[in-house]
Parts: sequence; structure tokens; C-alpha cells
Amino acid sequence: MKIVVIYHSQTGFTKRYAQWIAEAAGADCFAWSEAKKKNLGAYEAIIFGGWACAGSIRKLGWFKRNIDKWADKKLIAFCVGGSPMDLPKIEPALKQNFKESELKKVSVFYCPGGFNYEKMSVSSKLMMKMFVKMMKAKKGKTERDQEMIKMISSSYDISDRKYIEPILECLKK
Repeated sequence: MKIVVIYHSQTGFTKRYAQWIAEAAGADCFAWSEAKKKNLGAYEAIIFGGWACAGSIRKLGWFKRNIDKWADKKLIAFCVGGSPMDLPKIEPALKQNFKESELKKVSVFYCPGGFNYEKMSVSSKLMMKMFVKMMKAKKGKTERDQEMIKMISSSYDISDRKYIEPILECLKK
């Protein structure tokens, strides 16, 4: 099967996952900026990865606009975010990015990445600082809130190759 992995990455986590998937699947791998100029008709499977920002997946609109054009292909989307895999809010947040009809055509996955403040855009850094400040000011913080504050107050990396396994399994089906 001829496979392509396309990614949009701000700080490198999504790119890392895309490269891991491409390597494991024997796929071509392109940054979104390059891939959107290519004819992807020869590929039998198209995998798109974007990073999470305030509940949405960056550059997902491009992928979604092409779903009907790629109806004869296996379509997979993955999102990389800073939250651990075990957060119950991840699945609903991930699925809110797709209409029900799109979810019938696309398999969707989440991969935990992390934060790299050194590579973030100024606006992303500012947004995160405001979020941390808001979390610290919250009354009645839970233990989970305290953990999150500690985690997102500085750069961290929770990415792991094991999180691509469900994507690779989906490709085999």
C-alpha cells in the first residue's frame, strides 16, 4: 500500500510522530506546506497530523476539505497535544473537530507530545502563560489541576513511539 504522512508542527512533536509513523509504515512524509502543493492521487492511504490548540487541530480544515475527493483512500488523522493519554476529555475534544459524517470516513487518534516553550510562537507562549495564571488563581483546585499546573509551567516531553501503534494497526485493517 502506498502511504503518505502529512503533518503540521509548531514545536516538533507532531513532526516527530509523523516521522515515526512514516518510518514504521514505509510511507512518504511531508510537511503540510509542501504536501498541499502535491497531487496525492497515487496514495492509497493518507495520514494527517496536526497539533492541538485550544481544542482544535491546526490545519485540519485543509484535510477535511479533501475528504470527499479522497473517498477511495484510507484516511487517518492524528492530533498531538500536551495532555497525557489518560485524560477523559481527550476523546470528546478530538471528535468535536469532525462532523459525524466525517468520522465515518476518517479514523482519528491522539498522541501525547508535550510543550517546548523555546520553540513556541510568541502568541502561543502568551496564551499558555495566561492559561497557567488562570489555573493558579482557580479556587478549589483538584489534585489533577495541581498536576496540570506543575506540568504546563515549563517545557516537557511525554511523546513515545508506543502511541503510534493504534495508527499502524488501523493501516493494516
